[in-house]
Amino acid sequence: MSNEQQEYQKKGDLNKVYFLIAVVIVLLGTNVYLYFKNQKTNERVLQVTDEKSKLQTDIDKIEVQLDSANSVTVKLSDEMKAQQDTARRKIAELRVALKRGKLTLIQLTAAQDEIRKLRDFVVQYTAQIDSLKKENANLTTERNTLKVRVDSVSQKAGTLQKQNEDLNNKVTVAAALKSGSVEVVPLKVRKNGKDTDAPKAKNASKLRINFTAVNNALAAKGMHDVFIRIMDPSGAFIAGENGRFVADGGELLYTYKTSIEFTNEDKDFSVDWVNSNAFQKGTYSVILYADGYTMGKGSVTLQ
Repeated sequence: MSNEQQEYQKKGDLNKVYFLIAVVIVLLGTNVYLYFKNQKTNERVLQVTDEKSKLQTDIDKIEVQLDSANSVTVKLSDEMKAQQDTARRKIAELRVALKRGKLTLIQLTAAQDEIRKLRDFVVQYTAQIDSLKKENANLTTERNTLKVRVDSVSQKAGTLQKQNEDLNNKVTVAAALKSGSVEVVPLKVRKNGKDTDAPKAKNASKLRINFTAVNNALAAKGMHDVFIRIMDPSGAFIAGENGRFVADGGELLYTYKTSIEFTNEDKDFSVDWVNSNAFQKGTYSVILYADGYTMGKGSVTLQ
């Protein structure tokens, strides 16, 4: 083999070596590129996964804040109810979206934007709830203050009404007829028709009741009914006409009833009561009533 042929063969072998080296370098470069590409892809997937988890946590916090704001018993306006419904619908939609397999970068960015809007809404919504709470507290304070004032006025009105009633009662009592004295005299009717004193029970046939209607500027002038109750020596009430009347806050039976004319002057009156039964020894009590109150009392003892 000539020298030229040997030289040519050496050059050919070197070219093959260079080609193989070039192929190895290209393969190495490709492997390095693919490695870094896969690494970036893995990092991006990991980043997306972490972001999804963070977004889900943010949604949970937002929903808890919304529930906490609504735990207060305040009356919401229609607009606030609509806003709350919209927010809860958005939360449900985001939960569904985040549960899907893969999210594109655009979808992830959109979800982040929606969560930011929800967070801002909850802040404003909570502020509105706090404002309503303060308004309710102020209204409650005003209502309680007003109630105290009303109760105070009602109490004063009740006191005044009672005072008026007491005053009216006093005026009514003061306007009733009063007797300065009541004298009870036992009498016997003689055959000639004249009356004579009869201190003994066996001789008496009637009692004469003498009384005086004293001057009273508050009493009405005119005719007044006078009711008489008589008790025998045993203390038993002596029934007469079985009539009833009201006096001193109760209903009573009277023994005898008469009427007198009151002229607002001290004037004497006499009433005779005839006993349908025989008189007994002892003390007979007589009580006079007029205008719903006791007018006077008297008594007599028969031997």
